[in-house]
Amino acid sequence: MDWNVEEAIRRTGVLSEGHFLLSSGRHSGQYMQCARLLQYPQEAEQAGRALAGLFRDERVEAVIGPALGGVIIAHETARALGVRCLFAERKDGVMQLRRGFAIEPGERLLVAEDVVTTGGSVREVIRLVESQGGKVVGVGSIIDRSGGSSPFAVPFRSLLRLEIESYAPGECPLCRAGIPAEKPGSREEVMNGSGDEKG
Repeated sequence: MDWNVEEAIRRTGVLSEGHFLLSSGRHSGQYMQCARLLQYPQEAEQAGRALAGLFRDERVEAVIGPALGGVIIAHETARALGVRCLFAERKDGVMQLRRGFAIEPGERLLVAEDVVTTGGSVREVIRLVESQGGKVVGVGSIIDRSGGSSPFAVPFRSLLRLEIESYAPGECPLCRAGIPAEKPGSREEVMNGSGDEKG
C-alpha cells in the first residue's frame, strides 16, 4: 500500500486539540507535533522519500535542516536523494553551522523542515547557507501552515498544506474563555508569553 501523509499524521497523532502558545507567541486551538510522526523510523523514511521526490530535478547536493524540528526530516530526505545532511543550530540566538559542518562555495542545498508557519527559522538557515557561499535551490516541509503564500524567494513545496487558525494573545477567544494555554514541548501552563518564531 502506498504511503499517504494524511493517513500517517492521523495514525501517529500529530494533530492535538486544546489551547496552545505557539513559539511565534500566537495562540491556537490546534498544534502540530511532527515529532510524533518522525519518532517512527519507517514513517520518517517514507516522509523523506516523499519530500525528496518533490525536488528530484533540482540537482540537490546536500540537505540542511534547522535544529531541532528539521533534523530528522532533513536526514531522511538526504538519504532518499543520496546526498549528505547538515543541520543548523541556534547558539547565542543565531543560527550557525557547528560540529565541523561546512558548505562548499556554489554547493546546491535543499532546506528541509517539519512544519513551516511563518518561515522565520528557515529564512535564517537560507541566509546562513548564502553567507557560506552555498545556493539554496528550494525549501521542503512535511506540513505547510503558511497560509498559501510562500514566505520564501526559492521554490517551496510540502507534503501537506493545512490551515490552522491562530490568534494574537490579546485577541484569543480561548484566553477569554479562561482556558489555560499550554506551551507545546513542555508541561507548563501559561496564560501569555512569547518565543522564537517557528520555521
